[in-house]
Amino acid sequence: MLLVFKGSEFMEQHFIVAIKAIIPLFLLIGMGIYVRWQKMLTDTELQHVNAMIFRVFFFCMMFYNMYTTTIATALRPRLMMFTVASLAVVLVMATVVVCALEKDNRSRGAIVQGLFRSNFVLLGLPLVENIFGPEAVAVPTMMIAVISPIYNIVSVFVLETFRGGGHFSLLTSVKKVLKNPMIVGAILGLFFMVTGISVPEPVLKPVRQIASCTSPVALLILGASFRFGTVSKEKRDLAILVLGRLVIIPALALGVAYHLGFRGVDFVTLLCVFATPCAVASFAMAQQLGSNAELAGSGVVVTSALSSVTLFFWVVLFKALGVF
Repeated sequence: MLLVFKGSEFMEQHFIVAIKAIIPLFLLIGMGIYVRWQKMLTDTELQHVNAMIFRVFFFCMMFYNMYTTTIATALRPRLMMFTVASLAVVLVMATVVVCALEKDNRSRGAIVQGLFRSNFVLLGLPLVENIFGPEAVAVPTMMIAVISPIYNIVSVFVLETFRGGGHFSLLTSVKKVLKNPMIVGAILGLFFMVTGISVPEPVLKPVRQIASCTSPVALLILGASFRFGTVSKEKRDLAILVLGRLVIIPALALGVAYHLGFRGVDFVTLLCVFATPCAVASFAMAQQLGSNAELAGSGVVVTSALSSVTLFFWVVLFKALGVF
């Protein structure tokens, strides 16, 4: 009887950890959905706010997080190598499976991109912070600086390849990545950190204030940007995308990471990379590069909605296994 009680208490603790980690994220997204339902922001205003978040908020967040950390704290070569290698495996496996199951190139590009590219930037930092506290965000911040260029270059390559008649230019893609505000902010923050140059407090204070509200505002606007009426008619392709993104890929990647001994904030960072839903940016890129934008948009909406359940499951499972 005592064993049963202790077992239930043990599981209850893990549920509480998962609730504290996941619920705040999806409450913010829910508030954004309410904003859209009440028509507080028009589509044009949402586009402008999204641009502001991307160009100003993310720049400040990446700069501040890099500037206030130390290389010894944030640099995890083993973690980075595992992540990049795993993403390469995911890309190859996704391409092989999707090409075998889907004949339409436009849909192939949308599915492969959706499987490969997660919403790590928007959900990763707040999830790590909810579990470990603000002092732990240095590790996922460094990972964003590594993964974001890979996501952007590979997504262009995939969509151009499957568009048919498209032309992929590595030089052009690299130039676009280097103009990305997140990458610029990370490079500048790294420069000031390495050189030891101090940013004056009157300048640093507004950057810190913007950085601290980046995740909440971005999640709220993510909710406000959802279009639930556009769920794709291509149910099979959508099912492949959802199962792959939320179940199969995290099960494989996190299972290997667990057996390789990744623990603590390193493991949760990997969870954020491989178990979060399709990236919001995947819809815009599919639109711009002639892919199946409707399928890509449906993938973002459905995986984001269902990830409230799957993320909760992964957090409870690996918390119970003593990973963090």
